[in-house]
Amino acid sequence: MLRLRAACEFFWRIFQRGPKASDSLLSQISKCVNEEQVFDIVGNNKSRFSEKHVGYAYKTLWQFQKEKSDLMRSVPYVRDHPQFLTLRILAKDKIELMDDDTLVNVLYIMLRFAVEAHDSLVERLVVEAWRRVERFDLKILSDFSACLVDQQMHFSPLMGKIADILNRKLDSIQSLRILSVLMVNVSSVISQNFGERLVNKTELLLDTMDPSDFNTSIRIVQFLQNIRYNYHPLLEKCSRIFISNIAHLNLDTLSLILALYQSLQFTNFSFQALAREKLSEMIPLYCDPASFVKLFVALGPLAGPMEEKQLRLVLQMMVEELTSQQALAVLVTMEEMNTKDLHLIKKIVSILYKYLHVYTPVELTKITKAVVHLRVHNSKFLRILRELLFSYLRKNVIPSEISRLVQVIAMLPSSHLDESGISRVESILPQCSLSDLHIFASSLSIWIQHDHSHLNNVSQKNLRLLPKLNAYGCERLQKASNLNVLWEELKYVHGEWFEEELLEETIVALQRLGDQVTHTNIINLSSFIVRANYLSTPLLDRIASVTVQQISKIHPLAIHPILLPFSVLNYDPPQKDEFFGACIQRLISHLSVFEPHVLVFLGFTLALAEHFPEDLIRAIFNVEFLAKLDSQLQYLPPFLKLRIYSRLMEFNRAVCLECPEFEIPWFHDSYCQQQENKVKNNIKAVPHQVYKMLGEILGGPNYAQPSALTPYGYIVDFECILDKKKKPLPYRSQDVALNGLPSVCWGPDTHHSMSELPPGAQRVSYIQIQE
Repeated sequence: MLRLRAACEFFWRIFQRGPKASDSLLSQISKCVNEEQVFDIVGNNKSRFSEKHVGYAYKTLWQFQKEKSDLMRSVPYVRDHPQFLTLRILAKDKIELMDDDTLVNVLYIMLRFAVEAHDSLVERLVVEAWRRVERFDLKILSDFSACLVDQQMHFSPLMGKIADILNRKLDSIQSLRILSVLMVNVSSVISQNFGERLVNKTELLLDTMDPSDFNTSIRIVQFLQNIRYNYHPLLEKCSRIFISNIAHLNLDTLSLILALYQSLQFTNFSFQALAREKLSEMIPLYCDPASFVKLFVALGPLAGPMEEKQLRLVLQMMVEELTSQQALAVLVTMEEMNTKDLHLIKKIVSILYKYLHVYTPVELTKITKAVVHLRVHNSKFLRILRELLFSYLRKNVIPSEISRLVQVIAMLPSSHLDESGISRVESILPQCSLSDLHIFASSLSIWIQHDHSHLNNVSQKNLRLLPKLNAYGCERLQKASNLNVLWEELKYVHGEWFEEELLEETIVALQRLGDQVTHTNIINLSSFIVRANYLSTPLLDRIASVTVQQISKIHPLAIHPILLPFSVLNYDPPQKDEFFGACIQRLISHLSVFEPHVLVFLGFTLALAEHFPEDLIRAIFNVEFLAKLDSQLQYLPPFLKLRIYSRLMEFNRAVCLECPEFEIPWFHDSYCQQQENKVKNNIKAVPHQVYKMLGEILGGPNYAQPSALTPYGYIVDFECILDKKKKPLPYRSQDVALNGLPSVCWGPDTHHSMSELPPGAQRVSYIQIQE
């Protein structure tokens, strides 16, 4: 009864006197024009401050900071002000009286002012929010999840609780902005199935979103990157929003989007072209190292010769001002750009040298890969780098970091693991993934090949370690029970050790998990088969079956990787017609979603499988398409440009020969000429042992011709001429095999003809087809 009376008296005071005082203080705070005025009000009215005044004072202080540029903000000054401490004490006393919005907002602003997570007020605010979390509306819940991320609580039980609430309320959410915040923040604690539900919900809401809200689209891409899901339909929609808002994207936003795309291995050429143009215009605008380095990292990989020259000139002027992290970012970008400027490389290395001892193990591995790629020969720098790598290796306990350290140590000249390093590797083998085991095996193989002192103790331990790697690899494959988890480990595994020791066991594991193949992971399986170059009919049949059954769920851009193993391995599944028919129909219905170079690869892949869809052929061989292809090639690395050009020429040749009724123009002449020049340049590189053996079998060196050219530009490894009785005939000149092309090799427009051969004779060729 006494408690009830006390409560009534409290509420009576609030309703009788509170509003007048509250309105007065709120009005005073709202009229403040700087932090000092707010602090004066706090200091003069401590006894009158309610939880609403506390919340409003915090909100006003942070609003002043948001209105300032980064360079003008005074966060330390505000945080360390005596009256800010007073405000914190007032907040601590009134936590239980705060409404949900004020509670979370005060926590958010405290973290913005860089108050430590272990501060007593922050801890009490988190505990009180945890107690109320079930009743939070979704907006407050999203703000609270952002506060947990700021405190590095990504994997906390509390974040798991928020994910559970989101899971239960997902169907009722209509605000994509709120959903996108929650998605990013809970991405570390969600299952694959929940992740797919979030993607599906996002896709539904994205079409209803305000197209000017590009920040929400950035969070969507960030979520896909967090869960490692390269979902093209959603990425393409987000790209269209970025393109429509390109005028409003600043350096920070553009660099973030490009970094996310790079992480997802996603390319949108239209966005890249606009980003490159806008970033290029920013080069003269940034003179401070922090902003310019961000620009260098974003624009460098996209830059043409002119932009690259401008970037280098500006960088040279400020290179001495770079911090350790800025120098590292520049070096990694120069590696990606394949920079040849030795003077600039030396300058960056000199900056890195000053900071080598402050870098983390992961950062040192990045530095090592970059300096090896850029061919840095600074012996003192490499010696200290090697010593630091070994030092971190001896005391590290994280398998993924140990494997990366071992990998880069193997890249350095004259580097071998000592006994302590080998012992460190051996101790963590049971915890290693297949990717880690692959790195260890590859590194050990390098050392063993270059180490001629096989009798010493270290070499013997290297040799004894290999069987253990094999055993742990086989054991891990045999225990694999989830196809998606297994793929994450296999994604970057390749090479001699894997093919010799684990490939067969891997195929067995994949066949055992074949019932887990769906439209979401079918690309992964196809990619693995192509990379392994292994014909497994059960796996290919499973891919074909899932494709036919779930073709409507498969994105058109997935068609090419699905088709590739069947073409490369020359395999037709039992349901050949249904499989190829479904794939062709799917891509023909969505030709507009494909980038030009992808269509070229698609056409070539289908041609290998002897399929020539007319709609696809006419979409490729027209002036508009080829002009668009040319404009996009400038954003691709040189090796990929060459590959695309080669595939286009080969596809043109196949169409002209196999489908003359389509009347596709022949523009293969220049390519044929290049092939002829290639033969002339490479003729001395022909394996002479094989050439000698053929000569002995056929009757002499003048009976075989290496690197011959066919009428339509195909290069054959060796050629001979047989008469009508199948006996070999000599070429006209005995030294032609080493000094030039035979007179019987023609191009499509040359005057040579089959009449130059004796009656009844024929050319016999050996062609090695390489994909």
